[in-house]
Amino acid sequence: MEKQSVTGQQSEQDTEKKEDPKEGLLDKIQQLGQTNVPQMGNESKIHCLTIIGQIEGHVQLPPQNKTTKYEHLIPQLVAIEQNPKIEGLLIILNTVGGDVEAGLAISEMLSSLSKPTVSVVLGGGHSIGVPIAVSTNYSFIAETATMTIHPVRLTGLVIGVPQTFEYLDKMQDRVIKFVTKNSNITEDRFKELMLSKGNLTRDIGTNVVGEDAVKYGLINEVGGIGKAIAKLNKLIEERASVNQDGKLIQ
Repeated sequence: MEKQSVTGQQSEQDTEKKEDPKEGLLDKIQQLGQTNVPQMGNESKIHCLTIIGQIEGHVQLPPQNKTTKYEHLIPQLVAIEQNPKIEGLLIILNTVGGDVEAGLAISEMLSSLSKPTVSVVLGGGHSIGVPIAVSTNYSFIAETATMTIHPVRLTGLVIGVPQTFEYLDKMQDRVIKFVTKNSNITEDRFKELMLSKGNLTRDIGTNVVGEDAVKYGLINEVGGIGKAIAKLNKLIEERASVNQDGKLIQ
């Protein structure tokens, strides 16, 4: 009888563990730093991606750094493009920038998605975060958020030869062309902000705040999550025009 009661208690405890979602939720938070809660009654047709901390390139950053790894994001973007349940993508940015080529790779993938995309700059979208912010169909920036525009720089050992500076110049041109192509800012204005003196303490460039980013044509509108989701839903509705056969046409 005692063995049965012990067994009964164990089975009850096992049932409680299975029914209790808190343990699984804590595991997700510890392992990934994120969770899918809260959930709506029906599955959301909008997927959210966050670009946070420093954008990591081909060299792994120290473990104490908060990073966005391009090798994690690129497969997710491929899956988003292929998943019929996802109809729109929301990008949340709070980044200091990072690797230029990794940032441009993410930007190019975002701009080439066939599904509607909207970005929101919260806190900061600095350096190579600027091309990522403008790569979507429509962009928002919080009123207090900032974007730092400055020339491309190299860290570590640099060989002081003309070829190095030519390489830097070409890389900078790639960033300028992408930003001007995917936003309303002119090339001359962007270069002016990039090479401005006296705005930053230890560097050349410009720190652009909320409304100024809209005024210069970098970002479409000042706003937060509410406006961004409303705009994304509108873009999804505009895209989802259905023909007589009931098939989605691009």
